[in-house]
This record gives sequence, C-alpha cells and structure tokens, in this order.
Amino acid sequence: MKLIYQNMLSFLIVILTTLGIILYSVTSASTSWEYNRTYKSLESYAGNLEKIALKTDPKTGQIHNITGDNIRTVEQVLSERNVQFAIFDYNNDQVYPTPPTNVKLHLKDSYWKKLKQGKTIRNVQKLQDTEGNPRLRKDDNRSYVYVLTPWFQNGKLIAAVWAGSDVSELQTNIGEINSRLYFALLISLLAAIILSFLLSRYQVNRINRLRSATKKVANNDFSVHIESKGRDELDDLAEDFNQMVKSLEASDTEIKRQEQRRKEFMADASHEMRTPLTTINGLLEGLAYDAIPEESKGQSIQLMRNETKRLIRLVNENLDYEKIRTNQITMAKRVFDANKPLTDITSQLNKKAAGSGDELILKKYDGELKTFADYDRFVQVMFNIIQNAIQFTNDGKIFVSGTREEERHASVFTVSDTGIGMSEDQVKNIWDRYYKADPSRKNRKYGESGLGLSIVHQLIENHGGEIEVKSKENEGTTFIVTLFDEGYEHKPNENKEGSNR
Repeated sequence: MKLIYQNMLSFLIVILTTLGIILYSVTSASTSWEYNRTYKSLESYAGNLEKIALKTDPKTGQIHNITGDNIRTVEQVLSERNVQFAIFDYNNDQVYPTPPTNVKLHLKDSYWKKLKQGKTIRNVQKLQDTEGNPRLRKDDNRSYVYVLTPWFQNGKLIAAVWAGSDVSELQTNIGEINSRLYFALLISLLAAIILSFLLSRYQVNRINRLRSATKKVANNDFSVHIESKGRDELDDLAEDFNQMVKSLEASDTEIKRQEQRRKEFMADASHEMRTPLTTINGLLEGLAYDAIPEESKGQSIQLMRNETKRLIRLVNENLDYEKIRTNQITMAKRVFDANKPLTDITSQLNKKAAGSGDELILKKYDGELKTFADYDRFVQVMFNIIQNAIQFTNDGKIFVSGTREEERHASVFTVSDTGIGMSEDQVKNIWDRYYKADPSRKNRKYGESGLGLSIVHQLIENHGGEIEVKSKENEGTTFIVTLFDEGYEHKPNENKEGSNR
C-alpha cells in the first residue's frame, strides 16, 4: 500500500474513532436531557394539578375539587403537549379516568410503597393490559413516559397522580436531534477525507523530495540541498541529509585528491625507480661484456650500490608508513634526555647542510631535557624534519632547539629555517601522503616519495603529541613538535595547521 493511503487510513481511523465517541456521547446526552426535561415538565404539571385539586370546603372541611371535570379541563389545556392524568385515591384505587364497571385498577405495590415514602417515580412503558398501571382508553396501545407523584395532607398520603405524555413526541424530538448529528457526522467525514488526503500528500511530497535528492546523490550529484525550517522530524532528517551530502562531497573530493596524489606518486616512484634500475642494468651489462675499463669497475660497483640503497629507501618508506598508520609497530616509550639525540642528529646532517650552503645551528637546552617517547622514533621524527628543512633551504640557516614547558608537562622541539617557505594551501596539505610542495621538482634534493612528513605526522599522533607548522612563502618554515609527559594528555590544537612538502 502506498504511503499516502497508509497515512490517510491512519488519519481516518483516528478521526472516525473520535467522531464515533463524540456522536455516542452527544446522542446519549441529548436523549437523557430530553427525557429529564419531559420528566420535570410532567412533575411540574402534576404539582400544578395538586394545587388546583386539593382545595378544602371551608364548611365541611372536605376536599371537593378532585373531580373528573376539573382534571379534563387541565388535560384540555395541555392537549398540545399530549399530557394525560390518572388519579389514585388513598386506597390505591383508580378514580380517574373512571375504570369499567366492576373493574378495579391499582398501582403496583412496589410503586405504592415508594409513594408512601414521598418518592416520585419515573418510567417509560405501555399501559394497556399491563397490571399495576392506569387504564386511559380501551384502544390505547401507545407507550408513555410518565411520573407518579404522591399527594399528602397532614402527613398522610391521600392520593397519587399519574402524569404521562406520549413517548412518540419525545422520540420525534430525539430523532430530529440525531438526524442533525448524523448529517454533521457525514459532513465531518467528508471534510476529514479531504483533509487527510491533503495532509498525507503534503507529507509524502516531503518524503519524495528526499527520495529525489537521494537519487541525485547516488549519481554523484552533490549539489543537492533540501530546504529545512526545523519544524519537525522530517526537517531534522533533511538537515541530517544535507550534512551527509556535505560529508560525502568532502569524502569524494578527498578520494579524488588522494587518487590524483597516488597517480602522481606512482609516476614519481616509477620515474625514481626507473633511473636507478636503468643505471644498474647498464652497468651490469657493461661488466658482463667487459665494456667497462678495469680502473672504472670499482666506481661502477659503488654507483650500483648507491642506486640499490636508493631503491631500498623508497620501498622502506612505504612499508614504514603502512606499519605506522595501522599501528603495527610497538612504541617502547621511556624518559630520556633529548639533548644527546639532537646533538647526534645535527652532527650527522651538518655535512648535508653544508652541501646546500646552509648553517645548521643547535640551541642546546640548559639542563636535562626530559622527554617521554620512543627513542628510535623520536630520532626518526627529528631527523626527517631537519632533513626536510635542509632540502628546502639554500644558503640559509636552520635552527634546532628543545625546551621544557612544565606547566603543560611537555617537551617542545622547534626546527626553523630561512628557506623557500610554503603557501597556505601547501601548509594545509603537507601531511598528506605522496604530497610534494612543488610537483615540478623531480630531483632527489626535494624528496623522493613525499612520505617523510606523513610518517612524522603519524608518529607524533601515535605518541599522543601534536605538531604545528608555520610558514610563509620566501620567508621560511617553522615546525613545532610537542611531546607530553607520561600520564598527561594534550587537548587538540584547533588552530593547528596540517602539512608535506
């Protein structure tokens, strides 16, 4: 079943149930009200009859007005209301209307007992040939709504009056009220069907908007946006959908970007591998065919060794990155004095810095530079950052320093250079795998794989530390590495720049 019909059916069930309850309540109330109104009117007529009938003769002291003529006069006055009376004397004998000869009519004993107690009796019943009820006319088979009221004088029951009205008139009034209610119910039902259809169609249209938008997203159209006014759960769903589309668009963009980087890396890696492999293959052929002079064989072998090491380095960087990224390496964290590894690293890289005309300056920390980290991975991180600074600096200076920030329970290391720097876009992408700040630079001076800083970033994250990059084009770059003491966690720096040259 279509959702629109399901909604309509739900609305109609609720509406019909509500209308049914209302109809039952109103008809019951109106019927009860009509009967009570009639009972009160009859009691009022019986009371007025009592005032007229119970008049005492001043001379004899006897009641002389309970006569058939008087009562018929009252019945004529109330003829339009179909009201009739019957009178029973203190012996429970019917005295009006006069029963047939030799026939005595009485009220039921249960009624008479209640009347003696001063109670008024209300009832609806056929009277003809019914024991314990008055007889009005021989051929009267109608039902009457009636009351029985007692008449007392000096504390004694002297008579009882039966006042009744043809129930058909009452039923006519009730039927008229009910017919109007049924008409109103029919109108309400038609209105409910129309409104339920309109409301259902409105809700289904909102859902169809989501369906249509979902199909567009499935076809890689991420320009979809659904207007939301925040009124209900469907609007909340629309908001969630918009957020999902933004996330999918960002993911799609990132996937395409990474795919482009992968293609660039494969092209670069293929280029980087082809050159040493071609060199090695050429030298091996030369050696195989004695095309290389004896005095040059040693140099050729050394060249092959260098090219082989270069290939191994490319492969190892990829393997290292995957192991670090998937937490396949074990961190042997401990506390050590970072002054020693910083001194060793700068000593190893001094020659390389001098080759680029750079001056590598280590600002030593006075005292013990306590650092909580994996020693070998710390060396790998600082070595890569300083080597990166040397690669992008010519005839400049590179400053390396470490310090303690006791209030943060952390050791902070800074590598700052006066090199070529980076743009804002380059800084944002510097930590991405395979990224190179300048793809046009294919020589080894500017890195072979674009994985060095990706490895650095992953290692810092695995340590629970943080790394920040500040850079401007042609003004140099500064890397700030923060490693926290054991048992202390850092709060992520929301302003931290991501970065890979």
